[in-house]
Amino acid sequence: MGKALEQVTSQETKAPGRKCDWRRGMSDNVAYALLIYTALQIFVTVGAMDGDGSSILPYFGLVILVVAIIPACRFFERRWSDLTDDEAASTVFSPKYRRDQFCLWFLAIGLPFALTAFFQAVIPA
Repeated sequence: MGKALEQVTSQETKAPGRKCDWRRGMSDNVAYALLIYTALQIFVTVGAMDGDGSSILPYFGLVILVVAIIPACRFFERRWSDLTDDEAASTVFSPKYRRDQFCLWFLAIGLPFALTAFFQAVIPA
């Protein structure tokens, strides 16, 4: 990432009137994504599991997914936390940031619905 910054002038590194910080932005996204993910897990997945034929399997799946999402979110945050101050303010990283942001939110919103669909398909009602 550092090589790309050598080609960027100081006028290109900061948007006029706004100082961006990719590190802080990704950290905020991770925190909000974890909140949304947890809320969706509780209301979507657990709500779909309420029934007469429910076994321990869905609850075990919930525990596994909660344990798995934390390292995934940490992966996204770690990629951005190692940037220098100059790199964190550079607009060069905007496409990569948007890609990571999309992937993070896709996982945070998609996993609870995918888990719910899986359990509804596997466990008879």
